[in-house]
Amino acid sequence: MSADTDELRVWIDQDLCTGDGLCVQYAPEVFELDIDGLAYVKDHTGELLQAPGVRAGVPRQLLLEVIDSAKECPGDCIHVERGPARGGPPRPPPPTSGVSACGRA
Repeated sequence: MSADTDELRVWIDQDLCTGDGLCVQYAPEVFELDIDGLAYVKDHTGELLQAPGVRAGVPRQLLLEVIDSAKECPGDCIHVERGPARGGPPRPPPPTSGVSACGRA
């Protein structure tokens, strides 16, 4: 992943993830399935970020893939938002910002 990630960040709500792996198919540089069968984001070095709500920067060259993964995922667990990558608990996105898609049945 590129260090050029200041405009968008992505995080996954593992409580909603079904583990289908569509996000990994779209953007394996950003997403990975862990041993628990759930998807997680990776930082710019490729390290899996497992803390709940932790965000990863979206490299500009993968912007469309990350947005498509959020749209195509079967539920609502992938969240894309504006701002620098940083950890911490998720904040509810404003109604007009972000893209969500990926979920647990």
